[in-house]
Amino acid sequence: MENKRVILAVVLSLVVLVGWNFLFPTKPPVPKTETTTQTQAPAPDKPAPGKTEAQAPKAETLAAFAPTPGKTLTVDTPLYTAVFNSTGGLLSRFSLKQYRQTIAADSPLVDLINEKAHAKAPLGLILNGTPTWQNVEWSVQGGDVTLDASGTASVTFVGRMGDTIIKRVLTFSGSNYLIDEKLSLSNTGANPARERLSMTVAVDRLSAEGDSYNPTQAAFYDTSGLELFHSEKKLAEGIADEKPVEWGAIMSNYFLVGVIPDTTDLRGKAKIEDGLFRLAVDKDGLEIPAGGRQDLTISYYLGPKAPKFLAMAPHHLSAAIDYGWFDFIAKPLVKLLHFFYNYVGNYGVAIILLTVLIKAIFWPLSHKSYKSMEQMKKLQPLLSQLREKYKDDRQKMNEEMMQLYKTYKVNPAGGCLPMVVQIPVFFGLYQALLHSIELRHAAFITYFPFTHHIWLADLSAKDPYYITPLIMGATMFLQQKMTPAPGDPTQAKIMLLMPVIFTFMFLNFPSGLVVYWLVNNVISIAQQYWMLNKKHS
Repeated sequence: MENKRVILAVVLSLVVLVGWNFLFPTKPPVPKTETTTQTQAPAPDKPAPGKTEAQAPKAETLAAFAPTPGKTLTVDTPLYTAVFNSTGGLLSRFSLKQYRQTIAADSPLVDLINEKAHAKAPLGLILNGTPTWQNVEWSVQGGDVTLDASGTASVTFVGRMGDTIIKRVLTFSGSNYLIDEKLSLSNTGANPARERLSMTVAVDRLSAEGDSYNPTQAAFYDTSGLELFHSEKKLAEGIADEKPVEWGAIMSNYFLVGVIPDTTDLRGKAKIEDGLFRLAVDKDGLEIPAGGRQDLTISYYLGPKAPKFLAMAPHHLSAAIDYGWFDFIAKPLVKLLHFFYNYVGNYGVAIILLTVLIKAIFWPLSHKSYKSMEQMKKLQPLLSQLREKYKDDRQKMNEEMMQLYKTYKVNPAGGCLPMVVQIPVFFGLYQALLHSIELRHAAFITYFPFTHHIWLADLSAKDPYYITPLIMGATMFLQQKMTPAPGDPTQAKIMLLMPVIFTFMFLNFPSGLVVYWLVNNVISIAQQYWMLNKKHS
């Protein structure tokens, strides 16, 4: 009975864990990273806390303001090509040079800001509820920019909205995906102003519609850590994070478009409009005295969810890579995976090597498990007698069975121990493979042997022919046939169902994870075969 409960708990736990892709996040202790920008003109001084209105920076002046409506300029770096519009400094395009939409060699580059998204004004500012890109005159200082990996450059957009002058100095770097902005709001009127500023991003879907393993979702980093909103029904109605946020982003497992203001008392909100994902981070109560100026620093990140690039961003943006409860297991597994890849140059082979290493670590537990199962097999006749003798007194039957286990020093749950221990490792690796952009379009066996049919050419996608999950299910069935059958009929039926349950669950899993579990089963079968031969020799 104890063994049956353990088996049931293991199966149900694994089903729940695997089916629930997005668990409660943990807040990693990521230190705050300061960023600096380089601009063509000196950045305005920030007022120190405690300065009076009379000491605030002076307002910008527009002695020779020349609006340039509709002008576009291109920023080209080794990592991306961005196209901006002079009207408000909006993004029209943002193509990632190192990522393509499909595995085809001639596939278009991933464009985080396509023509459809441009209609919702990516990187647009909203002042007091009014979009600054509508009915506002803008000019641009600077032209097209081309950078190498070590270069930086700035472009300045200036707009006039009533008595407010908006100056946006955007700085680009050839070594990362950050766009740093120095924003100044100048009050040229005779009366003090109180402004509410919304900093926005807008993107098309970053993953396929209905993809439950890789959803496009809104994310905020607030006082509780990372908050994820992936229900499209709720996003269509509009959602808001009631806690103060540090940044907001629209992201998938592999890409992120986010806004990271360097200020406090921010509120985040997001909504799906016309099939597009919009997100805003609001700052209320910006006090600007007559003839004064208010300065803000804002960073935008548009790029892959690669740890080395996210770490360059301020305010814990690296927390966007969320491994859930098993973060402490997933991170070292990712490092080991990359370690093996650096030697073999193939992530599929790296997964196999990682599996062998994990199996070697669990070898003593597995050995003990097989011994426990053999001992349980020897006790089956005695257990059957107890079940028959006390079939009308379940409590007495359990007491006698426990006494029998104690007499022969057998742990009825010993055979399940390796499975229980491996659940966190399995799910940690599951999350690691699911969120590793390095596995996106990473090939293992590109073509099915002796054919020209694409097979395991993308370890982040399912096996297109379901070959690996079916073989994985067959290895589980073979493994059970080699394992001593449990005496409890109910338990035996559960064990027979497990290969079917696992095969069904794994059909649409990323092929990299299926490869891990398949290799794990093969090694287990080899281990059991070796132990049986050793026993009979």
